Amino acid sequence: MQRLDKFLSEAGAASRKEIKTLIRQGRVTVDGRAASAPDQKIDEGTAVVCLDGAVVEGYRTVTILLYKPAGFVTSTDDPRDKTVMELIPERYRRLGVVPVGRLDKETEGLLLLTNDGGLNHRITAPRHGIRKTYYAEHAGTAGEADIAAFREGLTLRDGTVCLPAELRPLGEGKSEITVQEGKYHQVRRMMASRGLTVTYLRRETEGGLTLEDLAPGGVRELTGVDLSVLER
Repeated sequence: MQRLDKFLSEAGAASRKEIKTLIRQGRVTVDGRAASAPDQKIDEGTAVVCLDGAVVEGYRTVTILLYKPAGFVTSTDDPRDKTVMELIPERYRRLGVVPVGRLDKETEGLLLLTNDGGLNHRITAPRHGIRKTYYAEHAGTAGEADIAAFREGLTLRDGTVCLPAELRPLGEGKSEITVQEGKYHQVRRMMASRGLTVTYLRRETEGGLTLEDLAPGGVRELTGVDLSVLER
């Protein structure tokens, strides 16, 4: 059993102070009946709690996959630009999901968001070797020397050392790049170091996850099976 105000607060529905007012106004119901008090005890596993008629989902760890479109920054808040959080359904924002790593503003593709701090760390730490694959369109055409340079690991002009990566040419002006870390603008900078200036970039996979049938802006919640694939 759990206090109603604690349940609502942890679910991100409102602050403890706001909850008192909401209950007094009759805007909170438990199993179809108006809540009696903030300290009302509920069975969080079975009770149906609603705020203004909408079901309030109890706190749980959750990870979602977003097909990030271009034009959105990977941030929870930005005073100038649209953020990826504007694309996330409110029920997930209330649970406190945040981006896992980042994609720059003009890069599209697979972006994970989670409220599981441990999972976030495991995904972003290079030592765990979770591979990310990108599709790039760029100036010039990648050749054998570029493939070898990526395989050996590049050192960028500013001294940044990149772990060995895979570069697979897809024809004139197109390539697939696979990395296992996420340094600032890494793929764009790696390609630029070889004279292959990127004009379009999309993250296609992360771990064993793909964009599947999502359209830009689309979101899906990951299952336990998805997460097991991701962490392999």
